[in-house]
Amino acid sequence: MPVVANAQTEGFLMFLQEFNEAGRAEITAVLRPCLDIPRWFEEIADARPFSSTPDLLLAARLAASPFTSGEVQSALSHHPRIGERAEGDSSEARFSRDEQDALGAASAAVTAAISEGNRTYEEKFGQVFLIRAAGRSKEEILQALQDRLSNTAGEEEQVVQQQLREIAVHRLEGMISQ
Repeated sequence: MPVVANAQTEGFLMFLQEFNEAGRAEITAVLRPCLDIPRWFEEIADARPFSSTPDLLLAARLAASPFTSGEVQSALSHHPRIGERAEGDSSEARFSRDEQDALGAASAAVTAAISEGNRTYEEKFGQVFLIRAAGRSKEEILQALQDRLSNTAGEEEQVVQQQLREIAVHRLEGMISQ
């Protein structure tokens, strides 16, 4: 399966035809870094072929709704705290580093507030704060973190599921070319 390096994500770029024609094991390995929930990537792999990238992305959104609590917890175990650098050479770690690097610089006060907000969030909800970082500034992330601290556990579960969907679809979209 020809896969082209993508300088923006240090990940992979595949043509839709290659995505459709790849073996199931190959395609699940490609999808896993987007969202490490086996039901999600297996459902997408089994739904092939897709006639267009929008059809693929729609299938990805549908497969990602809803997630079980166990799936959410499993996916969260792979995400670093916002503002912290993901370790390792996996595709998922590279995605995370690239997404967080794209946030740009922030003042020491914003960086400290995000760090403190992460701790407060984890104490309240018992999990890492998750947000789609792509397309956001550190100041926007801090505001979202502060806003979400007022959520109930049930409200936050819904927000986290939405953020997981957005992250997965954004990553997948960046990997596929017509």
